[in-house]
Amino acid sequence: MAHMTSRMLTVGFDLDMTLIDSRPGIRACYLALSERTGTYIDADLAVTRLGPPLTQELVNWFPAERIGEMADLYREMYPAFAVAATPAMTGAREAVAAVREAGGRAIVVTAKYEPNAKLHLAHLGIEPDAVVGDLWAEQKAEALREYGASVYVGDHVGDVRGARSADALSVAVATGPCDADELRTAGADVVLDDLSAFPDWLTGYLAARRA
Repeated sequence: MAHMTSRMLTVGFDLDMTLIDSRPGIRACYLALSERTGTYIDADLAVTRLGPPLTQELVNWFPAERIGEMADLYREMYPAFAVAATPAMTGAREAVAAVREAGGRAIVVTAKYEPNAKLHLAHLGIEPDAVVGDLWAEQKAEALREYGASVYVGDHVGDVRGARSADALSVAVATGPCDADELRTAGADVVLDDLSAFPDWLTGYLAARRA
């Protein structure tokens, strides 16, 4: 099914550390997983490197043959421990609203397990036009192209790579594990301190595009 529309503005957003501060919820879920399995997990360390898929973190704590099983268990436990504990990032609601006010569509493209991503957004009352989960870095380009996104907003160098792979403008927010210099070096076209700067940036971007 093609969602692509060439004329309509479509902006993609990452989820963790872009739209939501998932650290408290993920920390709680890792602690619960540790308790349930009797395996030590440094949850404070784990939440400093959010962005990549869950399995990339679990390999630090579990043997390879148990990763699939542990990922399933984590995802199953996640709604009870992580969703209510997770707030929206500063400016997240306003950023999505700004896309709508400009007549555009806002989509979420995330490495997070899609059902859990949707639970977060519903809990926070953020209603994007589409949510696509389980895509990381360059894989995100699949969804960005499918929906015809011309801009992708994220906090990680993996998000920059995803935007560039989709020939979308990479807008990075320095609210996750990667600082502004790292994001610029990775090739971000625009680096904002956080999403509260996004509505003004979007206004300027659209004015320049019309001109």
